[in-house]
Amino acid sequence: MRRFIKTSIIMILVFTLIAGFSGSVLATGGGINEKLGAPIIVYGETLSASQEQEVRELLDVQNPENVQEYTVTGEDIAKYINGNPNSNMYSSAKITREEEGSGLSVNIVTPDNITQVTTEMYANALLTAGVENATVDVASPVKVSGHSALTGIYKAYDAQGATLDKDRMQVADEELGVATELANKEGLSQEKVSELLTEIKKAIAEQNPATKEEVRQIVEEELNNLGISLSEADRQMLIDLFEKMRNLDINFDNVSSQLNDIASQVQDKINDIVNNEGFWTKVKNFFNDIFNAIRNLFQSIFG
Repeated sequence: MRRFIKTSIIMILVFTLIAGFSGSVLATGGGINEKLGAPIIVYGETLSASQEQEVRELLDVQNPENVQEYTVTGEDIAKYINGNPNSNMYSSAKITREEEGSGLSVNIVTPDNITQVTTEMYANALLTAGVENATVDVASPVKVSGHSALTGIYKAYDAQGATLDKDRMQVADEELGVATELANKEGLSQEKVSELLTEIKKAIAEQNPATKEEVRQIVEEELNNLGISLSEADRQMLIDLFEKMRNLDINFDNVSSQLNDIASQVQDKINDIVNNEGFWTKVKNFFNDIFNAIRNLFQSIFG
């Protein structure tokens, strides 16, 4: 009998913890925002029916009636960014419009399955494309680079009647390509690449370069400031990218606060990597404290 009571109490505690955790995670499935419209979910075309349902759950779609659902196809890649119409599309996204001034927030729900694109890379590219004041969640049930989610986001805005400039979308996609290519270089992390792109944009917003030579100077200055060494070809790739942005007259000054947010997030990640040993020590101590508290609780109950 005593053993049964112990087991029952343990099960109650476990289910209570699980319920509390689940409640905090699932609390986002509210009703439709009548002012800003329902969230939009865009699923990759290549997903099977079971994978699509998995993504639906990952993106916290509790009530399908409260969202608008679309499928992003290879034809959409060709339409929005002149991509390959035969591309496989797995990564999917949920876009929730936010109040003016809220900024842009990107969450990768399945970080282990989005292998090449970080939250900061998405955010940088979306700001280039003209996406602001939104919460964007990205997910994939299988390991993918993460590029198709960007096209899905463009399609979502198009579906809402907020068509983005195609030239800006193409440059944003090119930016994502440059970011992932540089992140594959030896000695460069995804975080360092995101920091570089963000700092270049901030400098462009501040200095408003009028010529390609001035863009070159900004790129060179930020490479030096961050201690990043690139080949001449990679330097030219960056210069060409930001020269295209200059020719499109993209005003990054309008999103300077969001660029600062991205820079802050990147720096936090870099600091976490640098202090990795101390971080994991804190994690271990945290869980030790939890287990000790539970052990002490049972000792006080059962002596």
